Amino acid sequence: MKFNLLVSTLLATFISSFYVTSTQSPHTTTVATADTATTTATTPFDSDGHEVQPTLKYYITPVPSNESGGGLSLTTRDNFCPPFVVQETTQLSKGLPLRFIPLDNKQNAINLSSDLNIVFNAATICVQSTVWKLGNGGGGGGDDMVAGRRYYVRSGGVIGRPGLGTVSNWFRIEKVGDIGYKIVFCPSVCSSCKVVCGDVGVYVESGKRWLALVDKPLVFTLKKGS
Repeated sequence: MKFNLLVSTLLATFISSFYVTSTQSPHTTTVATADTATTTATTPFDSDGHEVQPTLKYYITPVPSNESGGGLSLTTRDNFCPPFVVQETTQLSKGLPLRFIPLDNKQNAINLSSDLNIVFNAATICVQSTVWKLGNGGGGGGDDMVAGRRYYVRSGGVIGRPGLGTVSNWFRIEKVGDIGYKIVFCPSVCSSCKVVCGDVGVYVESGKRWLALVDKPLVFTLKKGS
């Protein structure tokens, strides 16, 4: 009788020990995955080798190529507000300074491949904001995402407030080669929204170098402003 009781006790202890070990494994794996994701996270750096920060101003300096222009600025399209983002035609023009504002406003540095707002640190003749957003080329600047349509980068967006109404306001910075970066539109702030993803580059039209979703991205470095 005592022997049967002892066997039953040992068997129960073994089963209990196996169950605890099995239920803890997924937790350990999750923690390891989270740690790995944290340690591999990267941030863009400016031309001085410093992390890009939300509180500072930066100029986009295109990496020299056969089609190189200057920095970025704003101009109206068909005399409608808000203005569109364009690249200066001459390399000598550094354009307007920018700020990058992450989804998490408590971040001290910008992360690569993370949703953020981009805003010109400048004033315009239009009453709208200088926050970047994606829209079509018409004066009304509609934001409906339709495949096959040309989408331009323009101003008039808002900072923060992720959701259906602001999905066109979110961009990302991604690494290109050893020192270059590109801007990508493919927001993840609205899981139910239908968006058209693509690289932001230069689309030449009517003598202007408009920023738009194109096959070839604008590759650049970042220079800290004063």
